[in-house]
Amino acid sequence: MSVFRKTALAAALVPFLLATTQSVFAETVAGAMAKAYANNPDLNAARAALRAIDENVTIAKAAMRPQVTGVAQADATRRIYDKPTSSGLFGPLIKRNDTFTSSYGISITQQIFDGFQTLNNVKSAESNVLANREALRAQETNTLLAAVEAYSNIARDQAIVGIRKQNLAFLREQLNASRARLDVGEGTQTDVSLSEAQLAEAQALLVSAEAQLKTSEAVYYQIVGDQPKDIRQPQPASRGMPKSLDEAFAIAMREHPSILSAERSVDAAGYNVKAAEGTMLPGVSIQGDVYKSVNDSGSTNDNVEGSISARVTIPLYQGGAEYGQIRQAKERLGQQRILVDSARMEVQQTLISAQTQLDAARAAIKANQAEIAAADMALQGVIEERNVGQRTTLDVLIAQQTVLDAQESLVLSQRIAVVASYSVLASMGRLTVRGQNLQVAEYRAADHYEAVKDKWFGLRTVDGR
Repeated sequence: MSVFRKTALAAALVPFLLATTQSVFAETVAGAMAKAYANNPDLNAARAALRAIDENVTIAKAAMRPQVTGVAQADATRRIYDKPTSSGLFGPLIKRNDTFTSSYGISITQQIFDGFQTLNNVKSAESNVLANREALRAQETNTLLAAVEAYSNIARDQAIVGIRKQNLAFLREQLNASRARLDVGEGTQTDVSLSEAQLAEAQALLVSAEAQLKTSEAVYYQIVGDQPKDIRQPQPASRGMPKSLDEAFAIAMREHPSILSAERSVDAAGYNVKAAEGTMLPGVSIQGDVYKSVNDSGSTNDNVEGSISARVTIPLYQGGAEYGQIRQAKERLGQQRILVDSARMEVQQTLISAQTQLDAARAAIKANQAEIAAADMALQGVIEERNVGQRTTLDVLIAQQTVLDAQESLVLSQRIAVVASYSVLASMGRLTVRGQNLQVAEYRAADHYEAVKDKWFGLRTVDGR
């Protein structure tokens, strides 16, 4: 058996043995996605932002509820008369009168009708919550896809490091063989120099590959929130994959969160138009006041006063601001409708691109595998021919480089196939916790919304802060 085949066999056995002894500790691509879903700081920040947006519904509903104000007032008065009333030892005596009064009470105002502004503001806030909920789902999808990319990049870089280490071992054997042939007079110094040059280049390539691997591991930690452990070559996605591109289009147009978010934003903008138009309608409110006055001078008795009043306001002209606000709201509604079309076109483009890359990667994998088999056979033949003097060391090195290039091309194609397959799912809106059956608790945005949408008071958030 040749030196190259022994080296290749040993290198092939190492991953198998590692898989046998360390399978319990291996990280899967599904596990990486689950960790990213739970740990990614950008995703958790987006969830906090959505919880803040939930409060806009409570804020909008406040205009329907009574406004209660407590009032307390104190007055001190001193009255001095112009003319003295009598004379004393030190001059005329000036008469003065000091009084101190205080009052306190409560005022309640209830809006009865405001041109449907509050009603439409509440509906707009609710639609905005739904739009941002879909936007959060889109960000979750992007985070899961980023985790797949980070995992696949590490698998790619690990494979390239292994290939280049094998290549380095092969080139060392070739250098030793060239020196041995030189010693017995069958080779030349040129053969040795060529082997040394190729070995030096291979060492540089290995250092570069190891540096790229460390970079990919840092990116993985940033996205997933945990150090990579025993990353294996992942397989392209199979769960939820469409049978055809037309089916993928239909699902994407119906389920993609970016499209649904844009449609909800149209609803919110429509309610904003109605709320702006409501500023031109009459408003009705009722106000009740209860006050108690206290006088310490003794000249008057304490008294309690109460009043209730109804107020009707009819806006006639407000400087033209109301008309500008209505036109502005209508233009924003038109903008949101256009953004729906933009979202659909972007999803379509992304889906076509992902599917095209997946098809190309699958074809490239088959071609790369055939190329590796042919290049390996050619290398063995060149080595045997070199041993009998029909080939040169340069021919061997060129054949080995062909094998190396084919192996690395296969690794790159495998990485593209994995990422492209999950990109197809992401473009359909199916790269989700449920869609991939990830072992992680799903974040339920509706729970927080239901807890705060009808809150009347309270300073603490739902989680107790």
